[in-house]
Amino acid sequence: MARTHLDVVLERGAQRTFAIAAAWPGWARSARTRDGDEAAIEALVSYAPRYAVVASRAGVPFQAAAVPRVVDAAPGTATTDFGATDVRFPQDAPASGAKAGADLERQVALLRAAWALFHEVADAAPEALAKGPRGGGRDTSEVVRHVVESERSYVRGIGVKQKPFDVHDAALRDAMREQTAAALLVDDPAYRWPARYALRRIAWHVLDHLWEIEDKS
Repeated sequence: MARTHLDVVLERGAQRTFAIAAAWPGWARSARTRDGDEAAIEALVSYAPRYAVVASRAGVPFQAAAVPRVVDAAPGTATTDFGATDVRFPQDAPASGAKAGADLERQVALLRAAWALFHEVADAAPEALAKGPRGGGRDTSEVVRHVVESERSYVRGIGVKQKPFDVHDAALRDAMREQTAAALLVDDPAYRWPARYALRRIAWHVLDHLWEIEDKS
């Protein structure tokens, strides 16, 4: 039986390396660079069951047992070392045609699923989340605020401008996200952020904090 492969790109910072599933927005995990690329890839693969929940919610077929293969790598940035994905890859460039359009629709469906799951998990979580050994970390409402406010900043990269609003106003939040989804599907070469890069960055931030809430509840 032929193996199903998972294409992975590596973002190598001085301190942290991210392994990123190129075709699956939001599925990216990191490890210390000194521990080698394999540590980041192992971290990525270990989250396959959790990402499968997102894919199932989106109605997108997903092979949790796919074998990772590195298809590209690039130097990271200070943002990488801070703990967030930051690098753009050639695969992120705008593309035209029916196949490219269908792929964007699939990726936007995954982002929509991530949004829905994030708020379901946050709504069900206790307000107080477990703190680190020095007491650091946000509680649930603060995580939600951080995710939505960061997103409002991110989407400027694809031409969506939204004035500050109450992050708990679901109607305003969802209106911004509808504009975001529409802009992503356009994949305009004039965007400051290519659509696939924006998808990866937004979805990663949502899922990283979704999983944080789950782990700290």
